Amino acid sequence: MGILSWILLGLVVGALAKWIMPGKDPGGLIVTILIGIAGAAVGGYLGSMLGLGTVTGFNLGSLAVATGGALLLLFAYRKLKS
Repeated sequence: MGILSWILLGLVVGALAKWIMPGKDPGGLIVTILIGIAGAAVGGYLGSMLGLGTVTGFNLGSLAVATGGALLLLFAYRKLKS
């Protein structure tokens, strides 16, 4: 995946994570994209370790793994900021 694909995936996954776990979050679009990109990396790493799959592109499995990672990061981000 190229850099633009990662940015787009980060935006989609970050928005999904914020939609699934609503609440008051500092930061706007940039923080959402960064949480989504980092979440995709974390989700891909953990998913491959657990045998759930990796982030390989825009498919449902990759979106699920990336969103799971983004939810973990969003939870940690909120705990650190509060």
